[in-house]
Amino acid sequence: MNSHEPARLLLVDDHPMMRKGVIQLLEMEDDLRVVGEASDGATALRLAAELEPDMILLDLNMKGMNGLETLRALREAGVDARIVVFTVSDDRADVINVLRAGADGYLLKDMEPERLLEHIRQAATGQLSISPQLTQVLAQALRGDMQPKRVEELTERERQILRQLAQGASNKMIARKLDITEGTVKVHVKRVLHKLGMRSRVEAAVWAVENRLA
Repeated sequence: MNSHEPARLLLVDDHPMMRKGVIQLLEMEDDLRVVGEASDGATALRLAAELEPDMILLDLNMKGMNGLETLRALREAGVDARIVVFTVSDDRADVINVLRAGADGYLLKDMEPERLLEHIRQAATGQLSISPQLTQVLAQALRGDMQPKRVEELTERERQILRQLAQGASNKMIARKLDITEGTVKVHVKRVLHKLGMRSRVEAAVWAVENRLA
């Protein structure tokens, strides 16, 4: 994404009023643009492939194919847009499940519009975006079920990648910073996750920050 171009967003929510409200909020911003909207998971998958958005704002509690299933399907389809779950649920299991399934953020629908815009911008620029009251929940949950990690097994390059993940960098940003291809970054990220026994880059990022590896 060129820094001068607005971030292109796809909204996925089965409530028309919610979609309309978010679109109206974003329409007033020069650096954020809604390029599509979907009311269900199947449409979200089709539009994500067609529109190649920079970011997807995804509701969790949708009828039929829910947000978690949609998220997994998007990642399995190779969609590498930033995906931020936008929901009413502050349930710890929901937070952990979506972040482990590859989400880049988790925002609650009761936040103030200005705060929502702030978090959307954070996510669009490659940072991890989580509602403030959930950060501690996430860190505690991850700390509680983590085995000692084999950091010493990581190569120097993999440690560099882990540090970049901890800063919320996207594959594109990491590739640019380390002067390697995006494909090479993807391979390294997979190896880092495999060696650390983790399922998502967000999990690795939170763990690296918690253990002061970032």
